[in-house]
Amino acid sequence: MENYVPPYEINDEMLDLVARITEKLGQLNGVSALEKLPKLRRVSRISSIYSTLAIENNKLSVGQVTDVIDGKRVLGFQEDVLAVKNAISAYKLLKDIDPYSIDDLLKVHGVMMQGLVSEAGKIRTGQVGVYNGEGEVIHIAPSAEMVSPLIYRLLDWAKTSKANMLIKSSVFHYEFEFIHPFRDGNGRMGRLWQSVMLSCWKPIFEWIPIESIIKENQQEYYKAIALSTSQGRSDKFILFMLSVIDKAIQHIVVDTQNHINHINNQVAALMGVIESYPQSASELMAKLDLKSKDNFRKNYLYPAIESGLIEMTDKNKPTSRNQRYFKI
Repeated sequence: MENYVPPYEINDEMLDLVARITEKLGQLNGVSALEKLPKLRRVSRISSIYSTLAIENNKLSVGQVTDVIDGKRVLGFQEDVLAVKNAISAYKLLKDIDPYSIDDLLKVHGVMMQGLVSEAGKIRTGQVGVYNGEGEVIHIAPSAEMVSPLIYRLLDWAKTSKANMLIKSSVFHYEFEFIHPFRDGNGRMGRLWQSVMLSCWKPIFEWIPIESIIKENQQEYYKAIALSTSQGRSDKFILFMLSVIDKAIQHIVVDTQNHINHINNQVAALMGVIESYPQSASELMAKLDLKSKDNFRKNYLYPAIESGLIEMTDKNKPTSRNQRYFKI
């Protein structure tokens, strides 16, 4: 078990993708940031949760997932609703997870699968397999008695390996799916754990919905797992995941730039006078030397609210006479 290294071989195509991803990360750091754009962060998180569960045949739509996140009641498919609630809780832990801790791995699985399987948060005790989108078996996982030593040595390798994180997290993702350490929830946990590893490396990955690109290429995802298994090393899966990460970052670069371009000069002017404590529309208009309420609302206030830059004191009564606004 000592000095275990998962079998894979780096090639020029992988290195090219790593270089492209690194370049795009530089662009993203230059334009953004998602840390300052709460609305875009919210959209990304919804996309991650919806996509990773849809891959597992969760029947809820994006709108229904959004409603669950917003605390609204969604009728029917109560097991699917519970899966969304669990995923929300699991993704909220992302910043505080040690990606190389078996205790954290079990804890997050317990959160992700609470009420869905009897062995939530526990290494499996029975035999399981990996299934594709059509329900066909593409891999029979190692026997239950092998799981603990396999997952421990994988975590140890990930902790000590000097490999580039983009490649290392992809290798981990594949090996995790190969081991299949849990009775259920392995797919969503493997995808989440790659994001955990990447966000520990570059915090921006907390808000990059890699899962949405996997969902768009779901059959290729399963094919990459199957090919890597048949070849006895994870090269095909690494290439697949690097291309997925590249596309996910490109989408975020474009979305972020468009979002920033949408914030016009009027919004910038409003952000220059609003404070972090509540102020009325009249107070803000006076600071901007504006007379028309319609102009203020249309060109200053509403775009700023839409962009997630300011909030109302009473979201349930947006037109209330007592409404106040403050900078987030």
